[in-house]
Amino acid sequence: MTLQPASTLRSRYVEQAASDLEKNHQRQRELAEELRTLKQEEALLAEILSVAERHEGPSDRALPSGRTPAEPAAIPTVPTAPAVPAVPAARTTKAGAKGTSHRPLLGDLLAELLGRHEEPCLAKDLRDELMATYPKRNPTPQVVRNTLESLVAKGRVRRHKQQRSVMYTLVRAGLAD
Repeated sequence: MTLQPASTLRSRYVEQAASDLEKNHQRQRELAEELRTLKQEEALLAEILSVAERHEGPSDRALPSGRTPAEPAAIPTVPTAPAVPAVPAARTTKAGAKGTSHRPLLGDLLAELLGRHEEPCLAKDLRDELMATYPKRNPTPQVVRNTLESLVAKGRVRRHKQQRSVMYTLVRAGLAD
């Protein structure tokens, strides 16, 4: 049995630890993005419930864990460790309160895209166009549908059903029913 020098063994441990740390940071970034998406979806669903209750009155069903639509669940934040080479500029701050984000709202972007079309559009096509026009925006298909339904509830967008497909058009000023 041959013994490896301690420096060789130590360097292998250092390499493995650095590799594991980078994998950990990548997974943290993925989870933080997923958490951000889930928070967006929760906010949209809460807004849809709020709008629905204002238009139809309170529903008979109870919200999970006794919350009202205006009280989203408190979700713990995912702490991020500094990357192996510290790059503070690579991190972005999360906007905690509604309306404090510097990015335009998803509903406004979807309404803008709908305004470019004369014919009704599928939610899938709008999502594809959104991601092509705004590559940093990557909402899930469900978030896009929820946002479009929220715009329908607000009267900004009209829903059209063709067989099993649901399509959307922008309600233009002066053309509302």
